[in-house]
Amino acid sequence: MGTPQVVKPLFALTAAVALWASPCARGDASREEVDAVTAWRAARVQALTSPTGWLALEGLFWLKPGENSFGSGAGQLLRLKHPALASRAGVFSLAGTTVRFSASGERPVLLAGKPVGELVLATDAAREPTILTTGPLEFFIIERGGQYGVRVRDTQSARRREFHGLDYFPIDDRWAVDARFEPYEPSRVISIINILGMEVPMPSPGALVFERDGREWRLDAVLEDPSADSLFVMFADGTSGHETYGGGRFLSVPLPHEGHARVDFNRAYNPPCAFNNFATCPLPPPQNRVSLRVTAGELKYSGAGH
Repeated sequence: MGTPQVVKPLFALTAAVALWASPCARGDASREEVDAVTAWRAARVQALTSPTGWLALEGLFWLKPGENSFGSGAGQLLRLKHPALASRAGVFSLAGTTVRFSASGERPVLLAGKPVGELVLATDAAREPTILTTGPLEFFIIERGGQYGVRVRDTQSARRREFHGLDYFPIDDRWAVDARFEPYEPSRVISIINILGMEVPMPSPGALVFERDGREWRLDAVLEDPSADSLFVMFADGTSGHETYGGGRFLSVPLPHEGHARVDFNRAYNPPCAFNNFATCPLPPPQNRVSLRVTAGELKYSGAGH
């Protein structure tokens, strides 16, 4: 394994210069690839450390049918010990697929800056969930496999303040491969299991096939959304659980053109679960668990996580 590279949120420009200054950091990479991957890394760190990034997650509570009291005090069914949260902030009521929130009035709960009393909440399945706030906390409803949960973010999270950057394998042109796209006709539906054991069906339009170490490898790609402008790949490889996160890594791949797609493993990245315990990451399907050692992309995160 080459000397790891580190990209820090406040020193993206310095990191980019360091990549050029260190021959071992570049590996066998063209200037074009280094520039592109460096810019991608900086954007990833910026998103990760933003007030709404994965480092800001502070809690995840699954709802049971009926009333679910929520607050920081003893006796709350959904309890989050946080100074910004009232002892009893309110109640989430789940009836079928409808989630309603009723504020207690003990401390203001806001929607778009205005206090709320009682309202029905849109979930993240609608892309734009209803986001309620109290102090630096934001909370909203997520839906996973037919189950509903309250996800909480802290925009002033200690994880954001204590973030020390990401480590990477050296950038290497040999890991930016031209893959053959083999479409599934009709499109298949793959059963994806997430880290909590929930099963989520995802459409797979086809497989990406590439050559490495004298043989062919294939990875099933999925679409996160019917209108997505890229393929989503979850994979585990020979580095998983050792140099890289044990739950595998993710990769975004441009939609294929004339039967081919560029798969750049230099942009392989850790799932949100590598950073905290409040994400619901999908795991690579069995067919995407390969013995090939993909020595490119993001290494294990050195901070807290699974």
